[in-house]
Amino acid sequence: MRPVRAAAHAMLGAIFIASGARTLANPDPLVPRAKRVTDRIGPLLERTDPRLPSSPRALTQINAAVQLGGGLLLATGHLTRPAAAVLAGTVIPTTIAGHSFWTYDDPAERHSQRIHFMKNLGLLGGLLLAAADTEGQPSLRWRAGRFVAGRRRDVRRTARIARREARIAVKAAHVGRRLPGR
Repeated sequence: MRPVRAAAHAMLGAIFIASGARTLANPDPLVPRAKRVTDRIGPLLERTDPRLPSSPRALTQINAAVQLGGGLLLATGHLTRPAAAVLAGTVIPTTIAGHSFWTYDDPAERHSQRIHFMKNLGLLGGLLLAAADTEGQPSLRWRAGRFVAGRRRDVRRTARIARREARIAVKAAHVGRRLPGR
């Protein structure tokens, strides 16, 4: 991994490590804000599987644990693309729950929340870039396409060779029937 890429991953992962660890250790201050999102997701989870946690506190802790783990993976350069994609998925509900600036009446608080909202959008953009970054290597889709194209070429070549060999065999059989002594 190049130094710039490694530094960018470390910087991007650091915010998730710090906030994930802080929230995991003490989720209670964030639970009231998280209720905006968890009240909508909780019933869906209960319908899907009653054993899944659906309380706002539990979902806040799960989100924090995912952010902590994803941040660690991203910062250390392990599974960076999946980690960035998962972190991007956690940023969306976190941003909606924590920084819904449109709900504030106080202009100063609204402005502050709008800045945090935009900061999170910037983080989301960085995570999307990290999730799409192939580190200069061809993507899996490109490699699969090349593999399939190569196999198609092999099949066409084999078919061409088989037709040529069949023509040669027919001619050889025809010539063989005309040889004296038969």
